[in-house]
Amino acid sequence: MRNDFDNAILNMAQTTPEPEDYTGEDGLLYCGKCRKPKEAYFPKESAAWLGRDRHPAECDCQRAEREKREAAEKRRSHIETVERLKRQGFTDPAMQEWTFENDNGKCPQMEHARFYVENWEAMKELNAGYLLWGGVGTGKSYLAGCIANALMEQGVAVCMTNFALILNDLAASFKDRNEYISRLCSFPLLILDDFGMERGTEYGLEQVYNVIDSRYRSKKPLIVTTNLTLEELQHPEDTAHARIYDRLTEMCSPVRFTGENFRKATAQEKMERLKTLMKRKESRL
Repeated sequence: MRNDFDNAILNMAQTTPEPEDYTGEDGLLYCGKCRKPKEAYFPKESAAWLGRDRHPAECDCQRAEREKREAAEKRRSHIETVERLKRQGFTDPAMQEWTFENDNGKCPQMEHARFYVENWEAMKELNAGYLLWGGVGTGKSYLAGCIANALMEQGVAVCMTNFALILNDLAASFKDRNEYISRLCSFPLLILDDFGMERGTEYGLEQVYNVIDSRYRSKKPLIVTTNLTLEELQHPEDTAHARIYDRLTEMCSPVRFTGENFRKATAQEKMERLKTLMKRKESRL
């Protein structure tokens, strides 16, 4: 008498024929479309034990359909993973639009972003980051966002935040401060945007140092954007700033941003468009 396991095996060993299927000279069921067998024989010793001599086999049609389903499931799973990473990794949903595809091509430093993404495994191994510095509105944050989005598309967890938010979070959860900093250090890549814009209080500087020093000790790469000049970073005003800047310049290779202020250029373009619309309206009156 067969047990439940044996019955399950037998059920798996049954093949449901389609109207166009046929039986070949070897006694096996064949697919009427691709002409490949949909059954295969058990070894004799297994057939004697099971009381059945054959089991289902994939024809080319079935294999193609299975691979198609698996590919669709893989794409769906990947999309869900990327969406989750972006929800968790960005403090501002607008950053999700900071991508290579949306780049206007006006930032000459964008090649550094592409290089970083293309060589991510080496950058991670070397614990190599960027210190993106230069004037206001020159595209530093956007470039960092391009790196973050591209890596997230590859399934890499990235956190892009700033010290204003970090200090607020730390002040709100003093008891969980170490856990909070550990979470920041758990990301394969941490991006600190607008560094140097936070309040320079003694408490604030101490927390900034704790975050950067913890990241340094985690041996994971860090990318920083700042409006500070390299001169200011290399010649800090006091010891508190010196130990922070020393860590940054050791961890991150400087990339200088030059060129026009994109925000001013965008504002000017909007103003010109508004003037044009007003002139058109006046001409119709």
